[in-house]
Amino acid sequence: MRKWCLLILTIWMLCGCGVQTQDEEKIQDLDFTVLETEKIPEELRSVLEEKKKDPFKVTYEDEGYLYICIGYGEQQSSGYSIAIQELYLTSNAIYVDSELLGPGNGEDTAKATTCPYVVLKLEDLDKSVVFE
Repeated sequence: MRKWCLLILTIWMLCGCGVQTQDEEKIQDLDFTVLETEKIPEELRSVLEEKKKDPFKVTYEDEGYLYICIGYGEQQSSGYSIAIQELYLTSNAIYVDSELLGPGNGEDTAKATTCPYVVLKLEDLDKSVVFE
């Protein structure tokens, strides 16, 4: 009896397990717009205001658009920017890769805390977003 229970339990566990692979093969690069603060939807803007002191990655859907938001938390001076290295579509997801760029050599920076973030607006493709 004990062997049968163990066998049934093993078969049951194996049937429930599956392997889902992430297809990272690029189908196409995606067009996007970087939004200025005043163009960000109000509900999203309030969420970002709460999150901006810590690093974050947020997506938001509204009226047929997808907003991809990436923040790098508090920085001890001004002059930071965010570069979008890649934003592309695969068969099952949207991939985004960004990088925080520090102030350039000789750039005049203020000794004030800043919280750099970027909001990308693109057509909602009904895909999950993978942050790299």
